[in-house]
Amino acid sequence: MDKTQLETMDSFMVLSILNEKLRLECDSLSTLISQFELDTQWLIASMSQIGYQYDAISNQFKPIPCQSV
Repeated sequence: MDKTQLETMDSFMVLSILNEKLRLECDSLSTLISQFELDTQWLIASMSQIGYQYDAISNQFKPIPCQSV
């Protein structure tokens, strides 16, 4: 997984790749970030833009829950 390729890919493809890496290779978000030398700010912002956030309990990106007003 190349950082530059990820930055130019569709965000939902990136989401899919990240969740696969978390499921099969990395036991935490910090491991994923350091193993693949990803930019934390970019990663969190990219996933947030499509409505996803990291869930440490399940070790995957999940949809951000809607808050009722």
